[in-house]
Amino acid sequence: MAEAAAAGYHEVGAEATARANRGWWDSAADSYQVEHGAFLRDVGFVWCPEGLDEAAAGLLGEVAGRRVLEVGCGAGQAGRWLAAQGAQATGFDLSARQLRHSRRIDEASGVRLAAVQADARRVPFADASFDLACSAYGALPFVADAGAVLGEVRRVLRPGGRFVFSVTHPVRWAFPDDPGRRGLTADRSYFDRRPYVEAAEDGTPTYVEHHRTMGDWIGLIAGAGLRLTGLLEPEWPKGHRRAWNGWSPLRGALIPGTAIFTCEA
Repeated sequence: MAEAAAAGYHEVGAEATARANRGWWDSAADSYQVEHGAFLRDVGFVWCPEGLDEAAAGLLGEVAGRRVLEVGCGAGQAGRWLAAQGAQATGFDLSARQLRHSRRIDEASGVRLAAVQADARRVPFADASFDLACSAYGALPFVADAGAVLGEVRRVLRPGGRFVFSVTHPVRWAFPDDPGRRGLTADRSYFDRRPYVEAAEDGTPTYVEHHRTMGDWIGLIAGAGLRLTGLLEPEWPKGHRRAWNGWSPLRGALIPGTAIFTCEA
């Protein structure tokens, strides 16, 4: 979480959250792709800063010939990997600038992802139109009503379909977003659910990230009509030296950085 004119923790509504994060990702997409693009790879499915790769993890199971939706696809790296494995992959993202990068990478890589601009609270696809859905840090941390997103994913999945998504591990909310030793000492309550907000000088939110406890996530999954079938907390791999904001080898050796939920419709 980057510094801003003003940053703190306070309530922000659903529409203000959407406006802030659409604007933030549109303005940050270029620098984000420069900084993280090589790690994510143009055609690659990396679940988290720990570097867990779907090619090795197989959390989605067999994808060839399956209809797969990527929620919050960004520049489409993961969805493009799915397409390269023979999936009928589709993605959507809130940010038009991220989707421009997706089209750029389509042309450069020769692997194309069908992607549209949409808000995850209103997924623009028909009921039961996908076999699988996935989201690698996409959309869910950046909406005020994650239950609405989960409900939409449930709606577009066929009965028995699988949804796998990764988010910042809830325990990290209690610690400063610092890759160094300062990030090892809790400085706020894990149970404080006020979102982290960056704002312009006039107070307008420019970036909003919402916090849910582990219990909140499980309750939201159940409330959306999904069944939790797996929870993975990736360990920091030996030899992985790359820091990503508050994710680092120092912190990763001591506290979890990512939670990956596997659900079935």
